[in-house]
Amino acid sequence: MRPGGQPNLQQLMKQAQKMQQQLAEAQAELAETEVTGTAGGGLVTVTIAGSGEVKSVKIDPKAVDPDDVETLEDLVLAALHSANDAVRKLTEQKMGPVTGGMGGLGLPGF
Repeated sequence: MRPGGQPNLQQLMKQAQKMQQQLAEAQAELAETEVTGTAGGGLVTVTIAGSGEVKSVKIDPKAVDPDDVETLEDLVLAALHSANDAVRKLTEQKMGPVTGGMGGLGLPGF
């Protein structure tokens, strides 16, 4: 801080630009990463990109019972939830160090 308690605007801008670059790098890395979620002991497996895009759904033939479609639907839903949870955790891991530093800028709301 400069005399009078005013933040150095140039320093704040440099920090903001650095954080923006780190954020873009983290987002690019997330988009390239894929995670999987499973349900039913591996009967259903869902692969999702770090960006949230569903890449694939694999269903073991043992999970297919024409008389019990509801269980298969539940397994697919559970696998999607599992994969989304993995994406959320990965996002927190990758973005936390970048966004966690925003408080040091002295900006309101961060």
